[in-house]
Order: sequence, then structure tokens, then C-alpha cells
Amino acid sequence: MNERYKPNTTVAMVIHCNDHFLLVEELIDNQTKFNQPAGHIEANESIIEACQREVFEETGLVIEATNLVGIYQYTANPTLAFIRYTFCASLPVMVKAQPQDSSIIRTHWFTREQIEQKSAQLRSPLVLKTIDDFIAQRGQHTPTTLLNSDYL
Repeated sequence: MNERYKPNTTVAMVIHCNDHFLLVEELIDNQTKFNQPAGHIEANESIIEACQREVFEETGLVIEATNLVGIYQYTANPTLAFIRYTFCASLPVMVKAQPQDSSIIRTHWFTREQIEQKSAQLRSPLVLKTIDDFIAQRGQHTPTTLLNSDYL
């Protein structure tokens, strides 16, 4: 019998303003990587709470997760897989983000084209995929009421 499949459950947020997207820059295995604010769900934390906490830790911004871009299944390698809940938020101005987490080097506002040019430095292919999905949805995102944490 095969070992049971146990993907990591993660959250992320596409943060958008004036055709720009907020990404965090971090050092992973001595390599610079770019990602949306993202991370793992902690014990006794809802999926939405996890996303809002990760956004705050990695950007210093308090942003409510009100819409879902999608739920993604990603296999990084044979022993590392993820289920990623990606939320979105649009801001009226490109605010200066102040990371609270020391693992985040800095934040950047990039256009979709600038992000595509950094494809070799993206944390995973989900970074660009979720941005493309956000754009394609044209504001018709799924409300977070789809998610239920009543039995947390």
C-alpha cells in the first residue's frame, strides 16, 4: 500500500492596485524568490484568518479576505505537495508595505509583465497562474462565504 497523500494546506492573497500586484521578496535556500503574501494555516485558525495573518506578517497590511480567486493543487516534487487557497483584494492606492516577518526582505509592486519576466525567481508557478486567474475573472471572484469553519 502506498503512503497516504498529505499535501500542505496554504493560503495566499493576490493584492492588486492600478494594474500592479504586491509581491514579497524572500530568500529561500540562498536564492531570491518572489511570491504573494502566503503561508501555512496554523492550528485552530480558519483558512481566512490564516490568510489575513500571513498578509499582515509579510506586508504589515491589515486586509480583509472577502473573495476567493481559486483553490489550487500543486506538486513541487514527489514528496512535497500543496493545496493553496488564494484570495484577492484590490486597494485604492499602492501603499508602502512594511514586512513584520524577518524572513521577508522587502515588498514590491509589479505589473503582470514584470512578474512574468521574473518567472525563474517565482516561488512557484502558482504566483503567475493566480494573477492570470484574477485578471481573467474581471472582478467576478468567488465570495468567501463558500468556505465554512463552523466546526473548527
